Amino acid sequence: MNLSFDRYAGIVFCAIGIAFMIGSKSITASSYGSNVGANIFPMFLGGFLSLMSARLIYETFRKQQQQKRKSNLDYKRFGIIFTAAVLYAFFLEDIGFVISTFLFLMIGFQTMERGKVWRSVIIAACFSYGVYFLFVNVLDGSLPGFPAWLGIS
Repeated sequence: MNLSFDRYAGIVFCAIGIAFMIGSKSITASSYGSNVGANIFPMFLGGFLSLMSARLIYETFRKQQQQKRKSNLDYKRFGIIFTAAVLYAFFLEDIGFVISTFLFLMIGFQTMERGKVWRSVIIAACFSYGVYFLFVNVLDGSLPGFPAWLGIS
């Protein structure tokens, strides 16, 4: 979590929200046959954006006071997922999109959260085949589906 980035982003978005509110004053206040004019939506949008930005700025100062210790980086998980991504790209043509994506997602899911294997299997299988089906059959794209040595076409 980058608190200084969040703080500066909050300041910028607060300024944008105030600019929306000031800019909405120049839009006509009413339209023919309606009590609500075209200036209402930008006014509320700017007010909402300013309020949410003020909340973000407040939260960054609050978190900064609570968070005095530096969090340790998890090099082991990063290494596992990075290696899996490199192998995924390397074997994509050889074993096909569906199998390689399924294996990559399984490794990623199990690296981030051990256990719940069946849930990971179902999500990885549905996602990998679903994306393949959508891209190849609906959008008429081309992906290496299944390897030829598997006998599925």
